[in-house]
Amino acid sequence: MPRPSQPSPASLLSPRLGPSQQGTPEAGLADAAYAAIKEAIRSNRFEPGYHAGEVEIARQLGMSRTPVHQAMARLQEEGLVRIQPKRGILICGLSPAELADAYEIVVALEGAAAERLAGQPAGSRGATADALAALTDAMETALQDNDLAEWAAADEKFHETLVAACGNARLQRMAGTIEDQLHRARMFTLKLRPLPVDSAGQHRTIVEALRAGDTAAAREAAAGHRRSACAAILPLVRKLGLSRL
Repeated sequence: MPRPSQPSPASLLSPRLGPSQQGTPEAGLADAAYAAIKEAIRSNRFEPGYHAGEVEIARQLGMSRTPVHQAMARLQEEGLVRIQPKRGILICGLSPAELADAYEIVVALEGAAAERLAGQPAGSRGATADALAALTDAMETALQDNDLAEWAAADEKFHETLVAACGNARLQRMAGTIEDQLHRARMFTLKLRPLPVDSAGQHRTIVEALRAGDTAAAREAAAGHRRSACAAILPLVRKLGLSRL
């Protein structure tokens, strides 16, 4: 399946900073540049293999090259870009084999997160379970409305909430980095695969295990859910013949 033609950089990034933002501290500008470029990558506006020049990005964001360069360094650490001297950044993508590897890591991380969460005091894990149940309700409503974008947003928030509540900040950072790398594959294939009607049920199985404080069941439910996602996405990526995503 051919990819859509690359839009110009002017259509990819946020508008120039307004007068009220011109005095923003450099650290804040670097954060803003990081967020804008990262969103362009996650949304596939910057596709794998796309070259984005540092000068052009700085111009579009209305800031100097320094915060843009700092943002690029962070994105390179997260595996989303590769800095190329005098050329800016090259957007990295995952091969099918790397996609499978990334899912294997997410399976382990989210399984561990669910296990830790299920071992928390009843009040703490119950509050998280309530939040996760509400997000699952939102997913079901979105699916009934055929709103895949809203479904995906609620689904992503479910996984973010699960990992954030486990109490392990390092695990959370690792999971976030891998999830950013997987996001494009999930969104690119979302409208090409069958409706994810089983996802909410799998989420409810996780929630039930958390409420019960069953650490083994919570771990297996969370890990199994991510395995199912990989089984739905990876064959499609291979079938489409996508070398990088």
